[in-house]
Amino acid sequence: MIKVAMTSVYVDDVAKAHAFYTDVLGFETRMHMHVGGGTLFVTVGAAGAQKDVQLLLEPGQGPIAEPYRAALRRAGLPCIVFSVDDLHAEFKRLSRLGVHFAQKPQKQGPMYLAILDDTVGNWVQLTQMKG
Repeated sequence: MIKVAMTSVYVDDVAKAHAFYTDVLGFETRMHMHVGGGTLFVTVGAAGAQKDVQLLLEPGQGPIAEPYRAALRRAGLPCIVFSVDDLHAEFKRLSRLGVHFAQKPQKQGPMYLAILDDTVGNWVQLTQMKG
């Protein structure tokens, strides 16, 4: 069986992304290592769940990452989608913490979705399947 183990999100600043993804979104740190040259290797994951799935906060500089990220941002497309149990509750919680939403919760097909700014160069989508 093949399973997702790790995927990455390109970010402007790994340390700032780590703080946002843990302190604001509520992920837990899975790995945090200095790999030399001032470079951090940081992964996060859903707190208390999915121990075998990690999100790598990848430095977003370079000839591949920068154009990709800029194109996604300009198009208003999220770089990643996270599921939530209660989108409206998460929207209220995150709004109180000062998170900027490019798109407030709305119905779209079989789900509710919202899009937020992760403060490190990306749009992130939160999704809740309609019950």
